[in-house]
Amino acid sequence: MANYIIILSEAAGEAHAAPKAFGMDATVWVSIAMLVFLGILIWKGVPKMIGAMLDKRIAEISKQLNEAEQLRLDAESLKAEYEAKLADAAKEADEMRTRADAEAEALVAKAKADATALIARRKQMAEERIAAAEAGALVEVRTAAAKAATEAAAALIAAKHDAAADKALVDQAIAAVAKS
Repeated sequence: MANYIIILSEAAGEAHAAPKAFGMDATVWVSIAMLVFLGILIWKGVPKMIGAMLDKRIAEISKQLNEAEQLRLDAESLKAEYEAKLADAAKEADEMRTRADAEAEALVAKAKADATALIARRKQMAEERIAAAEAGALVEVRTAAAKAATEAAAALIAAKHDAAADKALVDQAIAAVAKS
């Protein structure tokens, strides 16, 4: 309530007297109290404790930063390792693709060569069969011709040859055998 009276009196333009003790106003007393408080804090070693706490906290933060840096380095080395593994895997996949292509080409070339050889063998076999058939047909023709000639000769000899001619031929054969 006293505050309201002071505020109202100041608003009315009345001046009031500032309280003083031992000739000092409130600002001086607050300054002295603050100096005493700071002196007690210094005497009890509070700044050293605060410094020790701050140093401890700084050490913890520094330790955490070092750990974080080590983790970052580990992560980078792992990343580099996996990138190298990935590059090796890609290189190996390319090599496998190249080998597979080469093997496929070799298989195609072998299949073509085998097919060509098979065609050549079958052609040779067909030619040999044709030649054998021609030889067989030639033998049959010759046999048939010889048989026909033999039958014709037998028919001619039977028609033109009689017993007297047989006797003469037998005598000539015996004489030829006796001379040898």
